[in-house]
Amino acid sequence: MILEKVNYPEDLKHLNIDEKKVLAQEIREKIVDTVSETGGHLASNLGVVELTIALHSVFNTPIDKIIWDVGHQTYVHKILTGRKNKLNTLRKMNGIAGFPKTNESIYDNFNTGHSSTSISIALGMARARDIKGENNKIIALIGDGALTGGMALEALNDVGSSNTNMIVILNDNEMSISRNVGGISMMLSKLRTKSTYVKVNLKGKKSISKIPFIGNKVIKLVQKGKRGIKQLVIPKMYFEDIGFRYLGPVDGHNLEKLEDILEIAKQQEGPILIHVLTKKGKGYKPAEDMPDRFHSTSKFNKKNGQKVGGSKKDYSKVFGETLVKLAKQNNKIVAITAAMKDGTGLSEFAKKYPKRFFDVGIAEQHAVGMAAGMAKAGLIPVVPLYSSFIQRAYDQLVHDVAIQNLPVIICADRAGIVGNDGETHQGLLDLSFTNGIPNFNIMAPKDFNELSQMLEFSVNLKKPVLIRYPRGGEAFSFESSQKIVLGKSEILKTGTDVTIISIGKMVSRAIEVSNLLESNGIEATVINSRFLKPFDECTLLNNINNLVVTIEDGTIIGGLGSKVEELMQKNKIYSSLIKCAYPDEFIKHGNTDEIEKKYGLDAKSIAENIEYELNINKIPNIDVIKKNMKP
Repeated sequence: MILEKVNYPEDLKHLNIDEKKVLAQEIREKIVDTVSETGGHLASNLGVVELTIALHSVFNTPIDKIIWDVGHQTYVHKILTGRKNKLNTLRKMNGIAGFPKTNESIYDNFNTGHSSTSISIALGMARARDIKGENNKIIALIGDGALTGGMALEALNDVGSSNTNMIVILNDNEMSISRNVGGISMMLSKLRTKSTYVKVNLKGKKSISKIPFIGNKVIKLVQKGKRGIKQLVIPKMYFEDIGFRYLGPVDGHNLEKLEDILEIAKQQEGPILIHVLTKKGKGYKPAEDMPDRFHSTSKFNKKNGQKVGGSKKDYSKVFGETLVKLAKQNNKIVAITAAMKDGTGLSEFAKKYPKRFFDVGIAEQHAVGMAAGMAKAGLIPVVPLYSSFIQRAYDQLVHDVAIQNLPVIICADRAGIVGNDGETHQGLLDLSFTNGIPNFNIMAPKDFNELSQMLEFSVNLKKPVLIRYPRGGEAFSFESSQKIVLGKSEILKTGTDVTIISIGKMVSRAIEVSNLLESNGIEATVINSRFLKPFDECTLLNNINNLVVTIEDGTIIGGLGSKVEELMQKNKIYSSLIKCAYPDEFIKHGNTDEIEKKYGLDAKSIAENIEYELNINKIPNIDVIKKNMKP
């Protein structure tokens, strides 16, 4: 096997093209074998095999620096930079990450995880290089879907006018996660047409040139008239107009052509853009046929591509089903996605209500800003975004939605720990950063049924709302739920030893903890907070015990624990308080159960913590304290 001889980029420089072609096939097989067992981003990695080999063959990495946009397509890069024997640990706790990590390898130049950032980062590095008087190449690799992100366009604008030596590689596979939409996608389609035009043109030239005596004269005559016609058929290229030297399009699966065009770019001055055409999922038919499904996948049977364990109902599906029902009753409801129609459960809504469904591409800021405009005009926009992507629209949440108190419903999918994707995708901050925004109403459901209730309640509330829910399914379904009332919590159990208040998916954890405590003779009051804001102070104050415990799937700063602590201080409550949440740090990858256990958020750890606290802190006269509390 060729792959056995390749451990670092230097090894590629000793291979001929035919050997590299064999290597590409072996790498594809290794990636399919690995991801079928570990889960991960499959289609995007299969699409950049030849491109990654070519980059490391032509450039002198790690002195020359490659910045990967998003970074989910770096499995090939990791294989070629000393980590092929660790690929079986991909996305596992203490294993290699699914994204570039600077602490993992000197070949990983920047930690990435979100879209549309690579050009800005690369320009920063290029300008730093120039100031320091260094001489190396800086390459930003970005997908066509990422160009819908405003940050990418801002960066292109700056690079084009900068005359800075750097290379942008546009990996054009006509996909982000879902199919690409919008004007940028249409422009790139026209550039692809140019590629076809050039091929036909070259064949025509060869045929005409073979005509005796007059062949070359005919070609010159045609060329004079053709230049004017060409401008009508093929629009002037956007990238050239803003200051780039445009090279391509080039077949992203042809190693010879890729290396040739990279060598040309290497010799050029100023900003260069190379347009590379690739196929997402290349080489594995199920991923080629369903690139969106294999963008990020759980374990699957590599023989047929079927998921192991089948498909289960999850919060995203419940959200989508509920929204379709509500939209049938209310024609003012519209849905907006940022290139995540399938991932956020909006596929059925898009089919049934195409005129009320809007995919804006990877553009969370625009999505929320547009939602604010729709709300101001009398509609009820619902915007499901992954929790970690909501961060990208923070200014719009504050400035466009909250200040005007507009009825925009933000649904934070994948809130809390998401596990194997690691720091950039953990949804731990949404409670904290929205808690500080005036006018926002923040809630989280304990199960599927409560999510449906909260969505219906929010549609009728006519105020800014954030509903957060986790990735995957419910821990268990509660037998019943009280009607949702603004700012009102729900008492699930009563006891005299400890008060446990929790929110969202951790309500089921609180029940688990109370059952463990009960087996040891400790009685717990369990409160489902439902709302972080407005917060139900009265219910908590009227159910205070000697020990108060908060449990949440978020950061320890600014969430439920902070809310309860402030309330207790304000009302001079002297009970002990345990805040169970994630520490003030970025949480690395691993499966959810492992991460919860590591940070003491599994039921057993929380129960043991409570038992320890009760044994060493006996606060007497709690009834007297209750009488002195403010109502």
